[in-house]
Amino acid sequence: MAQKHRSPANPQIFPPLNREAELDRLALKMRTASGVGIQLLGLIGTQAENLLDMLPAPARAGLEKATAAALEQSFNAAQATRKGRVADAPDWLSRAISVGTGAAGGFGGLPSALAELPVTTTVILRAIQSIADEHGLDPALPEVRAACLRVFAAAGPLDDDDGTDLSFLTLRLSVTGSAVHGLITKVAPRLAIPMGQKLAAQTVPLIGAAAGAATNYIYTSYYQDMARVQFGLMRLGAQTGEDMETLSAALKQRLA
Repeated sequence: MAQKHRSPANPQIFPPLNREAELDRLALKMRTASGVGIQLLGLIGTQAENLLDMLPAPARAGLEKATAAALEQSFNAAQATRKGRVADAPDWLSRAISVGTGAAGGFGGLPSALAELPVTTTVILRAIQSIADEHGLDPALPEVRAACLRVFAAAGPLDDDDGTDLSFLTLRLSVTGSAVHGLITKVAPRLAIPMGQKLAAQTVPLIGAAAGAATNYIYTSYYQDMARVQFGLMRLGAQTGEDMETLSAALKQRLA
């Protein structure tokens, strides 16, 4: 049966939310999203703060361009799978697929890790679109497509700011389809740093496959959590009538 068309964050799809309880829940999700990352990277013997230094200079220089290209490819591929009615995968399956691609990418060092980058980005973006749908948003609408991309503007899972970077939540959501490329160029520099950390971990001699699997699990889990914060606030705003700036400020107070 065809899916019913929905407007962004339709408040009628879900029962009324308790504003304060929902903000507390979202703050907890932001605070705990990256905790497992450092632990997993420690298990494979990689120091998170030194990961980018492990990349060759040419790779570091071209990282932003490679990340933007990966986002461009991934955005189109992820959207195509939804148009093809490929069923949304549960969280655990998206993470499992990401683990497999990460292991394969890390097996051959930097060249295979770079080749794997668009594949993993597609898996993560497809998972983000599924979470938008889960929150009553239509991923086919331009403003929701833009919000899916903006999730990638969140601080990476190895960032040490304790989840207080909320700029990805407060950006305007009125981007049309023609402006998606411009949005990608704005998001790519922010995404390049965590993706560089991921690539560096995958180039660790002997344990590149294990590092690729572990970092892909970390990144997929992290961006799934950030998507639930983004779309959770959008759903709450649809019910309360508050804008994203107001709700994000209230969320930041809880994280302070």
